[in-house]
Amino acid sequence: MVRLFVFGCVLLGVVACKAQPPKEKPSAALATGADQLPLLLPKLANKRVALTVNHTSLIGKTHLADSLKNLGVHIVKIFGPEHGFRGNAADGELVNDSVDLKTGIPLVSLYGKNKKPTAAQLADVDVVVFDIQDVGTRFYTYIGTMHYVMEACAESDKKMIILDRPNPNDFVDGPVNDKPLKSFVAMHTIPIAHGLTVGELAQMINGEGWLLNKVKCNIEIVPVKNWKHGEPYLLPVGPSPNLPNNQAIQLYPSICLFEGTVVSVGRGTPFPFQVLGNPELKQLPFTFTPVAIKGVAVKPPHENKLCYGIDLRNATPARKIDLSYLLKMYSLYPDKEKFFTSYIDLLAGTSALKEQVKAGLTEDQIRASWQEDLNAFKNKRKKYLLYP
Repeated sequence: MVRLFVFGCVLLGVVACKAQPPKEKPSAALATGADQLPLLLPKLANKRVALTVNHTSLIGKTHLADSLKNLGVHIVKIFGPEHGFRGNAADGELVNDSVDLKTGIPLVSLYGKNKKPTAAQLADVDVVVFDIQDVGTRFYTYIGTMHYVMEACAESDKKMIILDRPNPNDFVDGPVNDKPLKSFVAMHTIPIAHGLTVGELAQMINGEGWLLNKVKCNIEIVPVKNWKHGEPYLLPVGPSPNLPNNQAIQLYPSICLFEGTVVSVGRGTPFPFQVLGNPELKQLPFTFTPVAIKGVAVKPPHENKLCYGIDLRNATPARKIDLSYLLKMYSLYPDKEKFFTSYIDLLAGTSALKEQVKAGLTEDQIRASWQEDLNAFKNKRKKYLLYP
């Protein structure tokens, strides 16, 4: 009887187990290119390596440079973009060559004397590794740095390995740049939000012949695992001093246009790219006062002046270039002839946007004027996608 009872209990347990709904298979963890060291390390064995990296080049909480050095990779130098290798230089602040105190590796600035590595700077290098988190907009300068590093590698016959990362503003929208290579914030014939990772954009730069003299860079991409276009991605670290959180990052594609106006985007406050204001907009209730902040804001617009405006810290960012803010602030500003600065055309990539706003066109009308170019870009973009 005891044996029968035990057998019955076991049988009931088996039936009960079979009756349980199957557990969902856990989704595989996202892995950036940098996370995949077993793929990367053989490519760097017995090579003299240069890194193009900054503070976003992380594996978990450890910097890529620290990880590779500890694993015996021969790093001969580090190229640093705008804001510097450790990400502590303010917007537009020139960065000098130096030595990284933690690793002892020479630091070569690509936001100082030159934005493009020289042949001499690449002479003692076999391969360049690029790993910088982008935010998916044409005017964010890290992709300009990638362009120039690709160009220099192509001219010096050096290989470039790109460790890819997801795009946190993964949509395609805005006017397409009609002034390519005119500025470090307007280098490519792409819309404001291009919907590409840096790896995909590198393929487009090569494929469309955008490098000087149409040279081609020998690139190899370590793609992101377990991510595809349309899936959200929140950055673990702010990519630059004035994009300190994901709210600022997601507002950035729309709010950055105000850098070409007299309206402050909150540089010199604890919440840059999350507020808008100007001393003349006294009809608006929210106020803030920009001040200089070392390493974050040097001489911010309207420094030490009380600005009146709007608070976007709790707004829901649109997955588009949201022109409603621009149109609203233009309509409220008293001296409309002084609203735009000369920088607006470079940021927009065209002089048309400024003229459309001045002419009183609606957001729908302005957006309609982008569609033909956007459709052409989307078709071109398909050829270069790694995560369709």
